[in-house]
Amino acid sequence: MKTHIRHYGITVVATLGVLTLGAAAFVYSGMYNIGADDHHTKPVFTLLQTLRDRSIHLRSEDIKVPNLDDPQLILKGAGQYAAMCTSCHLEPGVENSELRKGMYPQPPNLSKVRVDPREAFWVIKHGIKMSAMPAWGMAGHDDPTIWSMVAFLQKLPAMTPAQYKDIVAKAPPDDDMDEDAGGHHH
Repeated sequence: MKTHIRHYGITVVATLGVLTLGAAAFVYSGMYNIGADDHHTKPVFTLLQTLRDRSIHLRSEDIKVPNLDDPQLILKGAGQYAAMCTSCHLEPGVENSELRKGMYPQPPNLSKVRVDPREAFWVIKHGIKMSAMPAWGMAGHDDPTIWSMVAFLQKLPAMTPAQYKDIVAKAPPDDDMDEDAGGHHH
């Protein structure tokens, strides 16, 4: 019996070793094209999408959401969104942008989808690796500023292009926003 268990253990360790070496060889070979113009296979895309969604959900589920109905908070968020987000996430009436066309995965069109406030806060603050979504918290944006963007995102999908332009025109100037952040250019 002990010999059988020992043989089984050696087989498992050897198999894991071979799989690890194979995976390392595959990664090191550079065979997998990571170019944004060559989309992932369906299984890889599904794996990465599930990993992203579960990771965001897990890290955001305990976040306490403040009152997002404050008109001043929404107004500030409109200015932030217009300055930093529209190149990738668009505005009402805009179907695509030059920058967004070349991105994979393509960012969500936030003028057309509702987002969970906790998850939106976490994503804006921490960003998403290898997706071009920056960690705005690391760029000097404090939590109240990030919540202003989240508050605005709750209203954005219901806005017409004229309503969007009107609220952005009324948004307060942001003294913290330097010229490099405007438009989130790459």
